[in-house]
Amino acid sequence: MSTSTSIRIDQTLYDQARADAASEHRTIAGQIEYWAKVGRAALDNPDLPVSFIAEALASLAEPREMATAFVPRSSSQSERA
Repeated sequence: MSTSTSIRIDQTLYDQARADAASEHRTIAGQIEYWAKVGRAALDNPDLPVSFIAEALASLAEPREMATAFVPRSSSQSERA
């Protein structure tokens, strides 16, 4: 269930969200929610690079049927031998 809440934010942040939302094919609200999720995960995991967190969140959002199976390197190398 999705709910809507109005909040006040700085105009500059809103303008940045609008620009990034357009390039990422998100709504402005979706862009701000994405930033909040990345920021929350970064605070919870200070030892991880933000780029890794963003990529992990993106992969979690992908439909399972589009996922590629993980093949460990050791398996692929032993098959070559």
